[in-house]
Amino acid sequence: MISVFFKGILIGLIFGVPAGAVGAMTIQRTLKYNIKAGLLTGLGSSVADCLYAICGAFGLTFISDFLLQYQRPVAFLGGLFILGLGIQMFFRKERETKTEINTNGVNLFLSSFMVGITNPAAILTFLFAFSYFGITGEGGFFDSAALVCGVFTGTYLWWGTLSLAVDIAKKKNSRFSLRRTNKVFGIILAVLGIIVWIRTLRR
Repeated sequence: MISVFFKGILIGLIFGVPAGAVGAMTIQRTLKYNIKAGLLTGLGSSVADCLYAICGAFGLTFISDFLLQYQRPVAFLGGLFILGLGIQMFFRKERETKTEINTNGVNLFLSSFMVGITNPAAILTFLFAFSYFGITGEGGFFDSAALVCGVFTGTYLWWGTLSLAVDIAKKKNSRFSLRRTNKVFGIILAVLGIIVWIRTLRR
């Protein structure tokens, strides 16, 4: 069980590092608020990854088959959501952001969770990873649970490290501009949303 747990950590780290939209959100929110905002954003993504990992680890093929069957409309909605976040971020005014971390912590979590859960291709990623590491989903409940816990630990280690690194860089940079950051990451998210649309239409 312990070895399966560490395999899960490795899988979480490997597939958490290609940051994408959630990475851009984590960096921008850490810069915009503080490290707590980055950790909440990363937590949403890690929970979404865990749900996909559960499908693979416990052999819930009816869920994975459903997600893969409807992956085009789900991915299209995910791209629309990312594009909307980017546009909102680009036009947000600096004075509107000072108290949001105290009132919208749940929104920080849910928005990144939505980005993660509307990526049905993630289930293919985990199924491939489990196959590569020789994890069949037939090792019993405790091994499967240890694997899912490992995936969560691995992904959240990545988001925590990223948030900490950005927070340290922010404190060292006295010329940090929140307005410029919002516009830059707003553009990045909008472009990522459009890329999701293009990939979805080409499938």
